[in-house]
Amino acid sequence: MGDSKEGGAESPPLGAAAREGLSLLSQGESEEPSAQGSALFLGGNEVKSRAVVKYSSAPPRTAFARLEEKTDLKLPPANWLRESAKLGPAGTTILGNSKKSKPFSSFGMAYDFIDSVGNDVDVVSDSENIKKLLKIPYSKSHVSMAVHRIGRTLLLDELDIQELFMRSSQTGDWTWLKEFYQRLIDQKWQRKKKSKEHWYQKAILSKFLYYSINGDGAAQPVPAAAEQQESSSSDQTNDSDGASWPAPFEMPSSVSEDPSASSQGLKNDFVRNILWTFEDIHMLVGSNMPIFGGGRYPAVSLRLRDNNKPINVLTGIDYWLDNLICNVPELVMCFHVNGIVQKYEMIKTEEIPNLENSNFSTKVIKDIAQNILSFLKSNCTKEGHTYWLFKASGSDIVKLYDLTTLCEETEDKYQNPFTMPVAILLYKVACNMMMKKNQNKKHYGTIRTLLLNCVKLLDKSRHPQIIASANYMLSELFQLDEPKKEESSESPLNENSDESYSEEEEEMPDSDENGSYSTSSDPSDDNKAVAIIKSVGELSVPEKYKSIHQIRPSCTFPVCHDTEERCRLVLSYVLEGLKSVDSSIKKESDLPAADPNTPIPLKYEDESTRGGPEGLEKQMALFLDKMGSLQKGNYSSQSGMIPGSWQHKMKLQLILKSSKAYYVLSDAAMSLQKYGRALRYIKLALQSHDTYCCLCTNMLSEVLLFLSQYLTLCGDIQLMLAQNANNRAAHLEEFNYQTKEDQEILHSLHRESSCQGFAWATDLSTDLESQLSVSCKCYEAANEILQFSDLKSQNPEHYVQVLKRMGNIRNEIGVFYMNQAAALQSERVVSKSVSTAEQQLWKKSFSCFEKGIHNFESIDDATNAALLLCNTGRLMRICAQAHCGAGDEFKREFSPEEGLYYNKAVDYYLRALRSLGTRDIHPAVWDSVNWELSTTYFTMATLQQDYAPLSRKAQEQIEKEVSEAMMKSLKHCDVDSVSARQPLCQYRAATIHHRLASMYHSCLRNQVGDEHLRKQHRVLADLHYSKAVKLFQLLRDAPCELLRVQLERVAFAEFQMTSQNSNVGKLKTLSGALDIMVRTKHAFQLIRKELVEEFDQPKSDESTPAADSSPSLNREEVVKLLSIFESRLSFLLLQSIKLLSSTKKKSSNNTEDDVVLKTNKQIYSQLLRATANKNAALLERIDVLVHLLDQLARGGSGGVQ
Repeated sequence: MGDSKEGGAESPPLGAAAREGLSLLSQGESEEPSAQGSALFLGGNEVKSRAVVKYSSAPPRTAFARLEEKTDLKLPPANWLRESAKLGPAGTTILGNSKKSKPFSSFGMAYDFIDSVGNDVDVVSDSENIKKLLKIPYSKSHVSMAVHRIGRTLLLDELDIQELFMRSSQTGDWTWLKEFYQRLIDQKWQRKKKSKEHWYQKAILSKFLYYSINGDGAAQPVPAAAEQQESSSSDQTNDSDGASWPAPFEMPSSVSEDPSASSQGLKNDFVRNILWTFEDIHMLVGSNMPIFGGGRYPAVSLRLRDNNKPINVLTGIDYWLDNLICNVPELVMCFHVNGIVQKYEMIKTEEIPNLENSNFSTKVIKDIAQNILSFLKSNCTKEGHTYWLFKASGSDIVKLYDLTTLCEETEDKYQNPFTMPVAILLYKVACNMMMKKNQNKKHYGTIRTLLLNCVKLLDKSRHPQIIASANYMLSELFQLDEPKKEESSESPLNENSDESYSEEEEEMPDSDENGSYSTSSDPSDDNKAVAIIKSVGELSVPEKYKSIHQIRPSCTFPVCHDTEERCRLVLSYVLEGLKSVDSSIKKESDLPAADPNTPIPLKYEDESTRGGPEGLEKQMALFLDKMGSLQKGNYSSQSGMIPGSWQHKMKLQLILKSSKAYYVLSDAAMSLQKYGRALRYIKLALQSHDTYCCLCTNMLSEVLLFLSQYLTLCGDIQLMLAQNANNRAAHLEEFNYQTKEDQEILHSLHRESSCQGFAWATDLSTDLESQLSVSCKCYEAANEILQFSDLKSQNPEHYVQVLKRMGNIRNEIGVFYMNQAAALQSERVVSKSVSTAEQQLWKKSFSCFEKGIHNFESIDDATNAALLLCNTGRLMRICAQAHCGAGDEFKREFSPEEGLYYNKAVDYYLRALRSLGTRDIHPAVWDSVNWELSTTYFTMATLQQDYAPLSRKAQEQIEKEVSEAMMKSLKHCDVDSVSARQPLCQYRAATIHHRLASMYHSCLRNQVGDEHLRKQHRVLADLHYSKAVKLFQLLRDAPCELLRVQLERVAFAEFQMTSQNSNVGKLKTLSGALDIMVRTKHAFQLIRKELVEEFDQPKSDESTPAADSSPSLNREEVVKLLSIFESRLSFLLLQSIKLLSSTKKKSSNNTEDDVVLKTNKQIYSQLLRATANKNAALLERIDVLVHLLDQLARGGSGGVQ
């Protein structure tokens, strides 16, 4: 039916001639086609059959020699029982029925075709066993088979009770089964001897086959010992069958050393292995049937028949199935009478079911096959269990027993010799599935069940290697690579759960409509049986035993709802694996070891005992030296493991797996902000890794990368602990807690290493500086590791992350030292000079910032580099402030050191802006740097203005420098952009304009001579005053500043008036000054509003001074400004009245001036009365002034324009 090539023995190109629906094999072909199928149409009932040869050890096929009539088969040919190339190297062992099937023959095949087991194939067995099962309804002979389930595959082997019980009598093994058999099945059991007829028939068939390959019809003389050889050969065969049963205690030892080794009795010694598909049943079948070819018969099977005995149904089924399985289209029968050849007859395979006296329905055979398979699959559900399918001779009842359950009731469950081969096969199938990386995820449930059942079957003390390996594979099933995606990583396992099968699945009998099998419906039924077929006749009924079970019942792979649960499962398997490895290492002084139940104390050291950050340097040097030696492959194990041994290899894998699991646990705890727990887990991860380093003879770059990741996470945890010092007690408690599992894993690690290689990184310190230093060292170590083996270029993302963290921690440490320096500065007495301690802290802080800037610049992280440059600028300002305190306050001048440090600060801020390039890159950082730069210029200008260094510089130079600094500050002060900082910027800009105006005002007062310069100063003063007023008016919380600026403007007007000579000019200036006074009304309203709000607050709040609470008013300043305002208003009104009175005398016709004069007199009068009342409250005085300003605005508006 198909020509697809499959793996097997190589063959020449196929030249097949189609012959009545059958594909024939070409003449002289060296072997059966590696893939050849055929569909047979027999007796009107279609039965689909396809056979693919997977393996063959048969020699090139040759034609059989047709014997002459009257050839006497009783006489042995000359070549009898000698090795024959035509019959293969095994001699007599390949003869069709001369060899009994070995009890583990299916396991041998399963080992060779591990890909098929558990997945694609339903049955693996010897063809003889398949034929015996399909003949059950036709035969009265007994059936005894062992059945094992591996996934969806059933392994069938003959269980020769006779042979077993003979062995039991000699060795004492299997006594439990013998007793069970005698009690329930055959109380009078005794060994049945085979008849002489049986041996006669075997001998004559053997001679016939040798004649057929000899090509010579005449009997040739043979040595006289031939007859003895014949009898001895049958005995040898019998003995060898006996020897193929391994003793329960002998066989496991050979397998335990190497799970891949095939021990005695587990070899696949069939001539050919065939993948046979019969209807919808896929079977891997072993066959030893000789196939002949040649002449016009390219592929035939050869049979010897006694002419006096007609072919019966059993023989017909036998011949038909053999030909189907081996894909042979024709049968050649040689008839004899008493050993004398009579004739030959050719029969097509599809005609065999219609032979006279041998009629049978192929459809019925198909139904029998499907029913038996369904019955076995429904009931042989427990993987690893040995089931026994038994039908007594002459009985119609077929029973299925679970021998494993029966065996467990005895003293030693390892009495069952099938235990070990089954465990090995479970292990091999799981291994094979694990290797298929492209599809193994959907089989995780299957693999897990296979391995759990394998471990369950094995004795820990006898098979440590397989148990360790199985536990390691179990741990590998759980994905640790994606700690953040546990839900998505689990989902495919459950979606594909129908690809698996369940170890816990209970056997559910089919319903009565589908054909019931009962375990206790009849009193005579055996209650020990798992299931019973009451009558073999039921097997012929189509779909009588159709299984309700899926071919692969659903299996549940454990759903881990969180990372911790998954990692804990992994660690439980790792621990079991470690225990197996450790138990197998024989050493006299096994360790002065700690008791696994006793917690290993975790030292909580004080900083003083550890030597602080300085001690870290030494530990780091030792660590890096050790890392260098790892590259050279140093090896040091305390337990005495031999490098390269299975224990060594397995322990390395298990330890690496444990370190990964602890790393993932630590990462998960970190994300939950459980920093003490995270540190404990990363400590265990690093201890595991330290042990791995001690054992490893050749460090892989992948493992070095893991170490770099572990140290990076450790650095993160130490930093978070430093930043969460207020919760230290809870973190310490979490850090010191240990589970029994962790203790036992640590115990296993301590067998190989002291686990102290990373102690410097994982201690929980009480000192902030120490924690920050440890964090920094962790990142530095992670970075150093990346320099090995070119890991940096292979893992650019991780490298960038490490450098970012290094830059960040250096910023943190720099800020820490900077804040310490600032604290020392604030505690210092003003007159004292800068202390050495302060200078040391500056140096440390500056060094950290410089290194951090270098880290960020090396990975082109402009934003973070700008932030560190900004912090360095702040450090320079702290240095400048430290120098301002030195000296007498009264004689204080702006010192050169201050100027130097402020200019350095400016340089760093400008570098930060250059680093950013434009505001678009990071607006928030850009604005922050601009603000700091503006502040630096402003502070520098203010200090130069307030503490002018007149001893070193001329007044004009100082004024120029102040003006330049103020303008630069103004340039970097963004008043227009709407942000949280906008009011601050507006206040800063207003203050700058106010200070500049005051400076030019002061210059004007003190300057004599250059009229052009005076005029320039006058214009600049007026300009800056007006700008200051505009900006202060935008602010609601600066009424006093607004009032002060307006008063200074009035004073400026008064100063200008003194230089004026004409009354008109003076009157104009006065009018302008009064106009400024009127505009201060807004400031008074703001002050009044705040006073009212203050007054309305509860009395209890009044105890706190108003000046201390922001943004409350400074009452003293308000009173002071109010008094100045009243006096200046009084003065201006008086001057106005005087000037208006004198002009009135000269020209009496100006009515407007009269009105203004009258109004001013009234206001002046009211003001004098109000100021005379010394007891008036502040609020009253303000109300009076606001009222007077209103009058002034209304009444004097005409004349004072």
